[in-house]
Amino acid sequence: MARIETVSVVGLGYIGLPTAAVLADNGFDVIGMDVNQRAVESVNAGRPHISEPDLDLLLRKVVQAGRLRAVSEPAQADAFILAVPTPFRANHVPDVSFVETAARSIAAVLRPGNLVILESTSPVGTTEKLSEWLAEERPDLTFPHQKGELSDIRIAHCPERVLPGQILKEVVQNARIIGGMTRKCSQSASALYKTFVKGECHVTNARTAELAKLAENAFRDVNIAFANELSVICDKLRINVWDLIKVANLHPRVNILNPGPGVGGHCIAVDPWFIVAADPVNARLIRTAREVNDAKPQFVVDKVRRLAAKLKDPVIACLGLSYKANVDDLRESPSVEIVKRLVDERIGEILLVEPHVNKLPGELSNLGLELWDFDLAIDRADILLLLVDHTAFSSIDRDQVKGKIVVDTRGAW
Repeated sequence: MARIETVSVVGLGYIGLPTAAVLADNGFDVIGMDVNQRAVESVNAGRPHISEPDLDLLLRKVVQAGRLRAVSEPAQADAFILAVPTPFRANHVPDVSFVETAARSIAAVLRPGNLVILESTSPVGTTEKLSEWLAEERPDLTFPHQKGELSDIRIAHCPERVLPGQILKEVVQNARIIGGMTRKCSQSASALYKTFVKGECHVTNARTAELAKLAENAFRDVNIAFANELSVICDKLRINVWDLIKVANLHPRVNILNPGPGVGGHCIAVDPWFIVAADPVNARLIRTAREVNDAKPQFVVDKVRRLAAKLKDPVIACLGLSYKANVDDLRESPSVEIVKRLVDERIGEILLVEPHVNKLPGELSNLGLELWDFDLAIDRADILLLLVDHTAFSSIDRDQVKGKIVVDTRGAW
């Protein structure tokens, strides 16, 4: 088995950049590749273009040590890790075009003995397609779907399993799933991960690894949907859902999660649809959970509308835009969706507060919205809509909210 000394990480986003920095810190020569030239320049300057605790210090360290450099074109390496987006298109059809583009881009620099790892959360069968895409570009090499154990190139699916805000810790501590297309593919991938992962590396096949990551997030989604559905029922029955969950969880075998305004992030809000797309007939519970969680933003909007109708020229402070607390990640955020619907339905004047971003995304700034200071927004608003339970919001002075209507979607206040 060829020794891996140089690793190319394709995609320097929320997963790729921390992974590249950790690999570099563990002695590998790392080449980070991204089509975003601004990201490349930022990384080469030792400045992360994403927000993640302690990443700035680690990135500066490995860049200054010459262990990590970023490029916008493919470069030769011993191993390639693909960490690119896998969104869905209309009607929740999985979109693996970023994976295909990444695969075809690195094909030209592949050499016999190279290892290609797909970390992107993907529909079942994507790793096999990856092998086929590479083979189309490099007919002079052999791949696992062609030659099995005798192939020139090793390919595996090793899905990321980290939580934003704790990535640098979890990329090392968490157990990893190693889904090689062959035994030798798994051995090669395991050898790489065991150099820096302290958690167990569990070997399986590529299809099982793909579905395992999807199943993990679908499990979470189903449990969140149960809590969100309870919150809607409690609202109708005039029961405090937070009190209900607290007492129900006193049962030793009950652990109901906390409801919220919906489900966001690139994983839980997206991945279950990959299972539904693969088997729409049998994925009934998974589909229903997705529909319950996708419906929650409109439930929040309807509630705010009813309250705003009682006021003349209502001003609504929307507190938090990220998909979860204490991060700057707005991907698939239900908070953003709620804000857009409030504007679209013309439910009052909207003030936005998000302490973890300095600039609004175009989908909100194009609506004429602006970021507001927390205290100024609280003072001016009639309705306080808490969408994200950021730590920055927890120390609010109770006198500030007297006489105001509070809609707490997180149970934080």
